[in-house]
Amino acid sequence: MEYRREFLKKSLVSALAVWAGTGILGAAAGNLHIVRKGDTLSKIAQRYGTTVKTLKQTNGLKNDVIKVGQKLKLPASVLGAATGIHVVSKGETLSSIASQYGTSVQKLKSSNGLSSDLIKVGQELTVPDRSNTDLLVPVVAATNRIRVDSTRWRYVVCHHSAIEAGNAEVYGKAHKRRGMEHGLAYHFVIGNGRDSGDGEIEIGPRWTKQLRGGHVRSTRVNDSGIGICIVGNLQNRAPTARQRLAMNQLLDFLREGYTRRGVSVTVHKRVDKNHTVCPGRHFPYGDLDRFA
Repeated sequence: MEYRREFLKKSLVSALAVWAGTGILGAAAGNLHIVRKGDTLSKIAQRYGTTVKTLKQTNGLKNDVIKVGQKLKLPASVLGAATGIHVVSKGETLSSIASQYGTSVQKLKSSNGLSSDLIKVGQELTVPDRSNTDLLVPVVAATNRIRVDSTRWRYVVCHHSAIEAGNAEVYGKAHKRRGMEHGLAYHFVIGNGRDSGDGEIEIGPRWTKQLRGGHVRSTRVNDSGIGICIVGNLQNRAPTARQRLAMNQLLDFLREGYTRRGVSVTVHKRVDKNHTVCPGRHFPYGDLDRFA
């Protein structure tokens, strides 16, 4: 058992280094995040499925100011996700714990044989394996905080940005300047490692506020379609491995319980025919075959 725990601990630290792009060199570096350019406490908390308050308490921070190169300790709950055990603290609920670990209340209940939502302080809960869902942590946390009408969403439409630079914030400002009332036309943006993390899924206000999309010409599809944009020009290159992984994880997550049964998972050029080449010749179209 001790060997297994140590193995899982080392595996987590290694995975976090890749996941967050931190440059952690191994278990000796501890459970750390090294601040990158553009990082904020809010972004870091979202990336690891925790809260700004918890990050500040863990690191003894009196304000939200951080600097590039600063080492931040990650809450014990992040490590707990790898060991598979969470000890319930005062004030916690299944919903708050699910958000913390990037899973769902139903999966927590199933993993622990719970027939109700009742838990007690000190209770040990088995956390579902999230080794393949780390990229989804911010998406799950954000989605757990809103009410999604799954009967509304009939389409999920994949796009590329057609340029290598940018992220959700940049595109949102550009779309606002073009007169789009709600800014960012997409619900999700998947970074390429340039202006956001490689494979990082950024959640737009159209998802958190459950607003119609603005990503295609078809009013019908915009009204009931979720837009996902992969950063990069996929006419010239394929998405990175992590972008592709993030896209497929996100598609499966959305189909699992947040879209209409029989949802159409498609791409921009198949919606607006003879109008665009989006998402480009190097988009992995075969990844969508499972939804046919």
